[in-house]
Amino acid sequence: MTSAASEPFAEFDRHFMSMALREAERAFEEGESPAGSVVVQPAVIVPAHDGHPPVFDPDPLKAKILGRGRNATEGLKDATAHAEMLALSAAFASKGDWRLSGCRMYATKEPCPMCAGAVSLSRIDAIVWGASDPKRGGGSVFGIFGHPGMNHRPATVAGVMEAECLGLFKRFFAERRSAPSRRPSSPADENS
Repeated sequence: MTSAASEPFAEFDRHFMSMALREAERAFEEGESPAGSVVVQPAVIVPAHDGHPPVFDPDPLKAKILGRGRNATEGLKDATAHAEMLALSAAFASKGDWRLSGCRMYATKEPCPMCAGAVSLSRIDAIVWGASDPKRGGGSVFGIFGHPGMNHRPATVAGVMEAECLGLFKRFFAERRSAPSRRPSSPADENS
């Protein structure tokens, strides 16, 4: 189900994952869990015909970015404000349609079950992620992307710029663990 970046899209995937990583860095700076996402519509070289899928141009400079997102659950006080959900909403608005056929999504972390469901429902052709989530991954743990009950099953590509994506998460959580607690240590401290 999940594969490493494949030619001719390897460079294309790295290009747009680096954009998703910039969104994740912005989330980090805002005190959010550092996840970022980008939805891209590659340029078409040969349109779909006679039952054959379209052929996409592997040049990232010819693709169109439809949406970007970064985690904003704390800032928006919204449990659904994940990077992927916000990037999808922006892409729907940009395209003027909820169907994102012919598009690729880039996420610095494997989508959770909520986001994986939304990705599948949006008809995105491929979901590309950096760091896999062995505890809560919508694809690897819950199998949403390959589930036979889903109408649409996007291609999946895992591990693109994995070290960079994991490094940002490790740095974020190391800083969170070393920061002084925001909670009072005792009821007496609350009143001081």
